[in-house]
Amino acid sequence: MNETPSLGPETYARWRASTLGRIAERVEVGVVLSLTGSLAGKRVLDVGTGDGTYAIEAARRGARVTALDAETSMLDAARARAERRGVSLDLVQGRAERLPFEDGAFELVLAVTVLCFLPDPLAAVREAARVLVPGGRIVLGELGRYSVWAAERRVRGWLGSSTWSRAHFWSRRELATLARRAGLRVQDVRGGVYFPPMSVAARWLERIDPVLTRARAPGAAFLALAADKPTA
Repeated sequence: MNETPSLGPETYARWRASTLGRIAERVEVGVVLSLTGSLAGKRVLDVGTGDGTYAIEAARRGARVTALDAETSMLDAARARAERRGVSLDLVQGRAERLPFEDGAFELVLAVTVLCFLPDPLAAVREAARVLVPGGRIVLGELGRYSVWAAERRVRGWLGSSTWSRAHFWSRRELATLARRAGLRVQDVRGGVYFPPMSVAARWLERIDPVLTRARAPGAAFLALAADKPTA
């Protein structure tokens, strides 16, 4: 789980280099990709791409990917990572609330740990819906409200962390309501990262995370929603 988009790409790299970060990201990517369907040949937009994790994964699966971020440092990091992985991304600077694309430009929109830091998440989801073709899909990945991770981050916010003092943690119902308000048809909401934020626990419990995902167990630190744009 990328710790914060308010810092530079080195924060992402440090998180991914840790055992806990590596395992958490692997679980999250798996949950998100389980909702996208086949990506081969699809026009995909990754909103708030950060250093490009989801954009790169989509490109590796054959998608034509546009990766958008507000920060040039993040786009530079995404470009460098994509080059190392041997994939091509179309990198665009812009904001989620005002996407610089025409209506119906994409078949799939991804936005992972983006809404939690926006003052107007509904505007961002409406923009994502606007740039989708009818029948296209949006997959949102967000921080779950009812988890040990969220509790720890709230405490950090109370203790002065500017990142976590402004972060919003989502319930399944709240995330689904947001998508419906944007005119989308919710198809599924799945959880992931059921282990506590400790490396030892992550190593031991990662294997049962998919079981808890399928069981729709409470306590997920990460939520992923899939919703489709109506065709009429």
